[in-house]
Amino acid sequence: MIATSPFGKTGHLSTRVIFGAAALGGMKQDRADRVLEILLEYGINHIDTAAAYGDSELRIGPWMREHRKRFFLATKTGDRTYEGARASLRRSLERLRVDRVDLIQLHNLVDENEWQTAMGPGGALEALVEARDQGLVRFIGVTGHGSQAPAMHRRSIERFAFDSVLFPYNFTMLENPQYAADVEALLEICGQRGVAAQTIKSAARRRWQNGGDRKFSWYEPLRDRDALRRAVHFVLSRPGLFLNSSSDATILRDILDAAGEPPAAPSRSEMEADVAAFAMQPLFIPGVRDTI
Repeated sequence: MIATSPFGKTGHLSTRVIFGAAALGGMKQDRADRVLEILLEYGINHIDTAAAYGDSELRIGPWMREHRKRFFLATKTGDRTYEGARASLRRSLERLRVDRVDLIQLHNLVDENEWQTAMGPGGALEALVEARDQGLVRFIGVTGHGSQAPAMHRRSIERFAFDSVLFPYNFTMLENPQYAADVEALLEICGQRGVAAQTIKSAARRRWQNGGDRKFSWYEPLRDRDALRRAVHFVLSRPGLFLNSSSDATILRDILDAAGEPPAAPSRSEMEADVAAFAMQPLFIPGVRDTI
């Protein structure tokens, strides 16, 4: 079984591995059902999806009739205006077949202009606060990809009392000194304010080197079990961090098996050896490639 930890100030004890339901986006229902059964097997109690994840919400919906009480259910909206976010949330509730979600998140809010729109008058945040007041959501979070995500999340937290953040966290990304400093500053404010810290891209090897090789995930994941275990432990050995599983469901069991072990922080030499052996690269490099 996977250990649990308080998910910020929400009062929920979430498993430290959160199921990243982008993995369901392109699946038929029977295949999605088999993946969701794995969550029951390992005791995962937190699902993270998004309006933009293909058919993910539709695949989860049939499960909510029987299993809603088992899961802390999170989704996201990529809309930046009040009307857009309001409509997006209502569509997500319909697709998920629920009356409310536990967490609604502003999806990938890192662009300056989008940030100003979403956080300003008539912006998406107003719709999410209204939905919380109406009982359609319980908590509000913000997510981000790219090297600017931690710094932008800190700005977001300083503007509004978000309940959670989500950002890339792995060895190769943290080799960038500025990114590492931004992560530390973000985690400091999260700790002070009781904001849950979710991490993504723990299992990333690099971007696909050949577009024709791309299958389930937009990045190439680690598949070597030992290297993947070290990547998982790199995250989970740090108290308070949650690991969102890969959008490649073929490595879900390997991630959960690794997470079921007592997390032992890998040494720097071990991580450097994996980088060399598997030609690992950071997914995001400021000024070079910083989008998905």
